[in-house]
Amino acid sequence: MEDKNNETYTCAVTVAEVVSKVAREGKELERAYDILASNSRIVEVDEEFSKEAGLLHGETRKKVKDFCLADAYVQATARKTKSVILTGDIHFRDNRKHFSYCKRKLQHQTIL
Repeated sequence: MEDKNNETYTCAVTVAEVVSKVAREGKELERAYDILASNSRIVEVDEEFSKEAGLLHGETRKKVKDFCLADAYVQATARKTKSVILTGDIHFRDNRKHFSYCKRKLQHQTIL
C-alpha cells in the first residue's frame, strides 16, 4: 500500500459506512470523506455489481452467519479491480497475511 505504484479502491458502499459511523460519533464528516476520496478511487455500484455482491453474500452467509452485505460489496470490489483486501475486519480473517498487516498499521493511525 505504501508503494506509490499501487492503487487503492474503496467501494461506494464503504463510503456510506464510514460517513454513517463518523456522523454517529459526531466527528468531522467532510474530513473523513475527503481522506477516503483523496487516497483511493471510489468504485461505483450499479445493478450488475449489486447482483454479484448479492450472490457473494448468499454464498458466504452459508458459512459465516454474521457476514454483512457491505462486506460482500468489499469482496465484489476486490474481484472487480483484481485487488487484495486490506482490512482489520474479522470476516476476512482467512486472508491472514493482509489481515494482520492492516491490524498492526491501524493501531498506529489516528482515528478522526
